[in-house]
Amino acid sequence: MTTIPLDRIRQIEARRDELQAQMSRGDLPADQFVKLSKDYAELEPVAEAAGEVRRLRQEIDALSFMLAEEDADPELKTMAQDEFTELKERLEGADRRLAIALLPKDAADERSAILEIRAGTGGDEAALFAGDLFRMYQRYADTRGWRVELMSASPAEMGGYKEVVASITGPGVFARLKFESGVHRVQRVPVTESGGRIHTSAATVAVLPEAEEVDVQIADKDLRIDVYRSSGPGGQSVNTTNSAVRITHLPSGLVVIQQDEKSQHKNKEKAMKVLRSRLYELERERLASERAGTRKSMVGSGDRSERIRTYNFPQGRVTDHRINLTLHRLPEILEGGGLDELLSALISEDEAERLAQLSE
Repeated sequence: MTTIPLDRIRQIEARRDELQAQMSRGDLPADQFVKLSKDYAELEPVAEAAGEVRRLRQEIDALSFMLAEEDADPELKTMAQDEFTELKERLEGADRRLAIALLPKDAADERSAILEIRAGTGGDEAALFAGDLFRMYQRYADTRGWRVELMSASPAEMGGYKEVVASITGPGVFARLKFESGVHRVQRVPVTESGGRIHTSAATVAVLPEAEEVDVQIADKDLRIDVYRSSGPGGQSVNTTNSAVRITHLPSGLVVIQQDEKSQHKNKEKAMKVLRSRLYELERERLASERAGTRKSMVGSGDRSERIRTYNFPQGRVTDHRINLTLHRLPEILEGGGLDELLSALISEDEAERLAQLSE
């Protein structure tokens, strides 16, 4: 565990106090107050963690002095030793919380996200599983107070989706869901299987931080925009007007198709939102690869071809292969409520890896 020097702790607390003093000025312009408030909100949890570490160290130092006194009352010494042991344990936890709070932040963590789910191997069963995953994330979003907006969907004949794309809006969405990218595998007896045999199917999940126009500059000359008649549901007007939009980003070759809205303008707007997020994520991956060199985090590699999790229905279990965690709570996880335990374990593992790298 990395021990944070006392001078660094004092700097953090001094900066928090400085921000408080600046914000209390009555003549502060509104835009400057907003900036200071944002800085304060980011620093306050770190300063709280730093203050706890400082107070615990002071209490431990005082008890150490008492325990070193030869003529101290034996009963008081015993009480002090018990308190000393307890404070040392609390300090270990406080040191870890402070070290985690000081880890470099992912600039995209507080953003909303674009969720993309595609059926993989397994035909109809894979599409049904893609639908199960989408409902799982919808229900989980409900528990967090996030808003889910369906952006495009390609329903399958037997149910579920060949592909579904949605926007999930709320604070810290990407931080919570970013480790969900990869191949999710299901093992179960399909409803179409008369012999009771277990089949294995898969779906691919991608979670992209939602990008704003200021994040990704896209030149008009780099786009080819085609419009055509929608082939999907939506009524007569959808099929008789050129409302569907296909945008091709020429430099990268990325293609986004949007046809769920009756309005060509709305379809183009949604397609550009997805395109910006995909380009933003490509740049993030490139920069992360440059910084990390050949080293890849076991949890956060984000490789969408990597099998990350198996949902086994006969045994009622879910296994995340990256952290070797198995939970026998499959129904609860698919209902969304049980997903939090998996996500928290992945986030904790990522924090542990990054702390270990700092100590090397």
